[in-house]
Amino acid sequence: MESSRFDYIVVGAGSAGCVLANRLSESGKHKVLLLEAGPRDNYLWIHIPIGYGKTMFHPEYNWGFYTDEEPTMKNRRIYWPRGRGLGGSSSINGLIFVRGQPQDYDRWAQAGNPGWDWASVLPYFKRCEHNSRGESDAHGGDGPLWSSDIEEKSELMEAIIRGAGELGVRRTDDFNAGDQEGVGYYQLFTRNGWRNSAAVAYLKPARGRANLRIETNAHATGLIMQGRRAVGVRYRQGGEIVEARASGEVVLAAGALQSPQLLQLSGIGPASLLRGHGVDVVHDLPGVGENLQDHLQFRLMYRVSKPITTNDELKSIWSRARIGLKWLTTGRGPLGIGINQGGLFTRILPGSATPDIQFHFATLSADMAGAKPHPWPGCTFSVCQLRPESRGRVAIKSTDPMEAPSMRPNYLSAEVDRICAIESIKYARRLAATEALKPYIAGEYKPGPGVRSDDEILDFAREYGATIFHPSGTCKMGPDPMAVVDARLRVRGVTGLRVCDCSVMPTLVSGNTHAPVVMMAEKASDMILEDATGYAKAA
Repeated sequence: MESSRFDYIVVGAGSAGCVLANRLSESGKHKVLLLEAGPRDNYLWIHIPIGYGKTMFHPEYNWGFYTDEEPTMKNRRIYWPRGRGLGGSSSINGLIFVRGQPQDYDRWAQAGNPGWDWASVLPYFKRCEHNSRGESDAHGGDGPLWSSDIEEKSELMEAIIRGAGELGVRRTDDFNAGDQEGVGYYQLFTRNGWRNSAAVAYLKPARGRANLRIETNAHATGLIMQGRRAVGVRYRQGGEIVEARASGEVVLAAGALQSPQLLQLSGIGPASLLRGHGVDVVHDLPGVGENLQDHLQFRLMYRVSKPITTNDELKSIWSRARIGLKWLTTGRGPLGIGINQGGLFTRILPGSATPDIQFHFATLSADMAGAKPHPWPGCTFSVCQLRPESRGRVAIKSTDPMEAPSMRPNYLSAEVDRICAIESIKYARRLAATEALKPYIAGEYKPGPGVRSDDEILDFAREYGATIFHPSGTCKMGPDPMAVVDARLRVRGVTGLRVCDCSVMPTLVSGNTHAPVVMMAEKASDMILEDATGYAKAA
């Protein structure tokens, strides 16, 4: 294979990039280059689910981004972890299998994106999925990406489920069958107790293909353009700048922060921003970097009256050895689950036809995600608004591709988001006060009993609110003037270039983002190959 010429170049080996590399190279007819700025996924703690805590601040496997100072969040710079290395964020995420709501995708289609309604995307969700329960009308049974049940039930989680029942929320064993409302255990992206990242599910089976080249430690620095056609990618590897050419297409799958950054560095974006940094304008596309959305979480922590939490199991060397042995022999226990075991979706805002908040329940507590657990029995109720209305921006700070862009999420800038923050925290407290949880909750650690009024609750939200790791929307799909890609994910006004990652979501899905992005990449691979066939026929 020629070293510098390919049919397709995929930038970013995360949730989308791994899928695209597999599917585009699957027939053996196309030469595919996959570029990843980080290393191979050789770190053991990537593959052990509880290793989430080990990778949260890892300097090699995590970009470790920070937002700009957020005026709406007490001028804090908020930590934004993003996966770096094969698998991207799927190698360091919380493993939660949630697709979102059918209405999310129907809204995309209604906004002018044909083919993205629920009925159209469900077959792709099923195609990617290997559910441990087997195939059904809602689930796939033989796809690459495993979703597995948590086999062992938790005493504390069972009490939470009963408590939610007191508040009128029914128990469910499936948040992904179409009706999301309910409380229960999450399914996880694990297989026999190991993380089933996109790199494991999609890249590992494809690595031996002669027509697929995977380059790691290869940081894309910009697109090679001929007029308004993308013909290749420049990347930095081993201290040198390397060029790779694509006779077909370049697909950006670098995520909601770095895909718009690459477009802007390459002269595609808001003309005023580009000129302000001395970047030649190739195509004035004002929506690049705009429409930034994220799920903002509020973590309520409680002391637990019985030593039944993960805090207790990690407390001593002997208990750690015991759970390690259990995982090695059965694939079960805390090491095979990670952090969050269960969830709850419900409605708290007037007029919401579908759930508007989501909980992640962890039988563990720590001062921040990935930090050392508290020395006492503890648990965490993390709650987020599913469809925030606040919008932010991603923008280059300079022409240096190694410098992180400016990230301004503008959390809580919309009034409905502030109302939802207050009401969701109140709801979490009502749940903790139910009869079912009274024998287990010994006291509230955060926010603490001193935080009572709405103003005090909102102040807590501003002081401690943090990302739940779902930045999206910065290269949105649609027909309007601020859209960056069309419904086939082609960059508007440019040929030979697509984007496929969280950035193309017009609006954030109601839940975790890994499963939706895998689905999108499955669909995108079909569209890319279909369009290539169409071009060949036309020629």
